[in-house]
Amino acid sequence: MGNIQYYTEEGLKKLKDELHDLKTKGRQDIAKQIAEARDKGDLSENAEYDAAKDAQGLLELKIAKLEAVVGNARVMDSSKMDASKVGILSTVKIKNVKNGMTVSYTLVSEEEADLKAGKISLASPFGKGLNGKAVGEIAQINAPAGVLEFEVLEITY
Repeated sequence: MGNIQYYTEEGLKKLKDELHDLKTKGRQDIAKQIAEARDKGDLSENAEYDAAKDAQGLLELKIAKLEAVVGNARVMDSSKMDASKVGILSTVKIKNVKNGMTVSYTLVSEEEADLKAGKISLASPFGKGLNGKAVGEIAQINAPAGVLEFEVLEITY
């Protein structure tokens, strides 16, 4: 059994929708490409056929990986979370100790991470540094610019 990953209902639905799309539309598109290439004659010297078969192999690999992710996915119930500490699916408001700037992030699984939407991966340096911290604690985060310190101001689920 693989690693269990926790998702929001929305995030898991996106993964399932993508998997369904790959299994239906993706496979149909590849089958059409293979059929068109096969109609062009000798398969031993048909680069289009070889490319379509390679694309089919890559598609099936992606489907298998996505099936494994969905199979190990669990939906988090935020009502059962310890709201006193930062964890997966918590929204944390932090203040940069050095310059006083405040930002808010929601910690999510790697597949759901989207910095523009304020969602960072729990596996990222920021996620690792913030995980398990309580309000008032200082999180030290190893970044390319060096060690950054952030004070946890607020935690919500």
